[in-house]
Amino acid sequence: MVYDEKLADRVRKSLKGKRNMTEKKMFGGIAFLLDGKMFCGIIKNDLVVRTGPEYYEKALTKPHASPMDFTGKPMKGFVYVAPNGCKTKKTLSEWVNSGIDYVTSLRKSS
Repeated sequence: MVYDEKLADRVRKSLKGKRNMTEKKMFGGIAFLLDGKMFCGIIKNDLVVRTGPEYYEKALTKPHASPMDFTGKPMKGFVYVAPNGCKTKKTLSEWVNSGIDYVTSLRKSS
């Protein structure tokens, strides 16, 4: 599996101290999960963020974000973030936390 290991390490560092986080190889890359639910991942050089359907369109308006079309058809609720979109610690953290926020909202509504 080929994915950006440096980006994966940066994601891991941003998650330091958070509980119930796991990693899983999937989609030919790596996924980061909270209580078994994927909130972000990395495919090749792109960060993948689970935005949920409610935030999907707004997320696409952010710089360097695009639809996740892993299967050839966009998966609503997930976006790719190109490397320039998560270059700084701040922007990476914002994206990762938005994925965590969405997955946390699923737990509350269950």
